[in-house]
Parts: sequence; structure tokens; C-alpha cells
Amino acid sequence: MRVYVPLTLPGLAQAHKAGELGPGPLTAYAVTPALREWYVSDDVEELEYAALNRAASASLRLLAGDPEAPRRRIVVAVDVADKDAATDPDGALTVSSIGEVRIAGPVRLAKAAAVHADADDAAADVTAAADALGAADQGDDDAQFVVDGAEDHELLWFGVQEIPGLLG
Repeated sequence: MRVYVPLTLPGLAQAHKAGELGPGPLTAYAVTPALREWYVSDDVEELEYAALNRAASASLRLLAGDPEAPRRRIVVAVDVADKDAATDPDGALTVSSIGEVRIAGPVRLAKAAAVHADADDAAADVTAAADALGAADQGDDDAQFVVDGAEDHELLWFGVQEIPGLLG
């Protein structure tokens, strides 16, 4: 199963240094039954793109909680065994938790398929979105518009061997 792990640049730097994402449990996003129902598509590529976007939203939340982190959303795509990605069937289903899975332990970075990151030109919109996230969560439509502005930026694809350049 492909899972998408939300990070920040400092989190990616830590994973690169350690050679693994972790320690567990890790929150990630994947094509789950709830995501399939929410997104209403049978196209696997569309569903994986939706899971990637869920992880990008979670990365934005991480940025909102770490004002010192550079303002770039980071998502690492990793392949794990199906049994290693657990959903919480008893958990409260909220919009932000759709597609969420838990990975119990660390995952070797060598298993990563790719790293997705914002381009440099997204920084202003990502910064504004991270700052507006709290108000958007409280129902402020103007703040939600600002948050949606970050989602207008597509994450770029990078090979795992390009991580040092991203951290540069």
C-alpha cells in the first residue's frame, strides 16, 4: 500500500539523518474505504492524488504548529505492507481524518518512492494559509479562502536521492 506521510522540512531533515521516518506511530494518508466513499471515484490514480492532498493538508497543520519551519509542505510517499497501515474504525470520522492511517513503527527512508514538496513560489501562500488555519477551523470563510490558496499550488515530485538538495 502506498501511504503519504506529512512532514515539514525539519522533519524531512531528521528522517534523512536517521535514515527512517519515525519513530512510530506515524500518521499517514492512503486510499482507505472512507477516502473512496468521500472522493467517489474508482480511478486509483485519482484516489492516490486525493490521499496525497490529504497529507499536504496535514503538512500545512504541522507548519501551523511550528512557526520556525520553512513554509513548504512536504509529503513522503512510502510503500508499506497493507497490514502495517491501520485505520481506526472506531475513531471519529472528521473531514480532516478521511484517508488517515497509522503506521506502528518506523519506516526506512529507503522504502520511499518519492518526496513531494512545494515550489519556492508557494511560500507566501503557504505562510498565509498556515497563519489562517485556526480561523478557518472556526468557520471563518475568508480564512478558509486563504487556506484554499495554498491548495492551488501543486506539490512537485522529487526522487529520494534529491532530498539533500531540498534540504540545501
